[in-house]
Amino acid sequence: MSSVPRDTWRIFHGDGVRRAVTMPEAPPWRRFKNAPADRPLPYLISREHADVVNAALHLRRPLLVTGPAGTGKSSLAFALAGELGLGEVLRWPVNSRSTIQEALYQYDAIGRLRETTLSRDRGETEPSIGGFIRLGPLGTALVPRERPRVLLVDELDKGDVDLPNDLLTVFEEGYFQIPELVRLPAEQSVVRVLSADAGEEVGVASGRVHCTEFPAVVITSNGERDFPPAFLRRCVRLDFPVADEERLRAIVSAHLGPEALGAAQDLIQTFLQRRAPGELATDQLLNAVFLRTSGVDLDAEGLLDAVLHQLTGTV
Repeated sequence: MSSVPRDTWRIFHGDGVRRAVTMPEAPPWRRFKNAPADRPLPYLISREHADVVNAALHLRRPLLVTGPAGTGKSSLAFALAGELGLGEVLRWPVNSRSTIQEALYQYDAIGRLRETTLSRDRGETEPSIGGFIRLGPLGTALVPRERPRVLLVDELDKGDVDLPNDLLTVFEEGYFQIPELVRLPAEQSVVRVLSADAGEEVGVASGRVHCTEFPAVVITSNGERDFPPAFLRRCVRLDFPVADEERLRAIVSAHLGPEALGAAQDLIQTFLQRRAPGELATDQLLNAVFLRTSGVDLDAEGLLDAVLHQLTGTV
């Protein structure tokens, strides 16, 4: 446990006085420098839940993960990619305006028209159409590879009511077409386009992107609405319950070390008490324990409330 004096943890005083300060060490889950994308993250899951994940991998089916906020639904995708060495997670955060088109690919027709006109004026060769097409996270996940990618479809229940059925078609077929490339003459049958990965180009033959290994798809939902039966039938379902005291202690130990448990016991009890009337996320508990072990006086007025604030109800 840190022995930082409680009167020196403040780096911001709010008094307008300029000071030269050294930034404190960040929590392990908020460190971005020298953090490879495929580094396994501390992630705890029961044997029973791990078996469900394995079933989805064996069946090559999307894994639909449901549960309250803060139970580790999205983190499962990153843990999966890290543990299996499947590279950086392809993430598609869904909102009410999301369409399957944006997840598959985007075509910059205006940009191509402008560059084509300029090239003609200069007497240069027209630019390839591939430079104006970028695959989205779903489109990149379906690019043929020797090993599958992990695709996180985050909070699908926030999307349009028809979005699950649109996804179902692509997941069942394992491919999609890019009409702008399908119409090209035979001599341009293979076009290199941009992927969702920075700096990567992939070849698309005859305008068709067809996976050879179905991606490891993790779909999360907070249960805000139901999905069509046809969609549910084709997913492997995993429901995350809220963590009990034993699991909370294990999570704290995994992220901050066993020595942090001594400072965490009263915070865990407070977390469990506050979670009853309103939602709290596990990462809020980790934030509180990290501050406590860094020497922060969490008993100060308003500070504990700011860290362990409820996620539902009136703000």
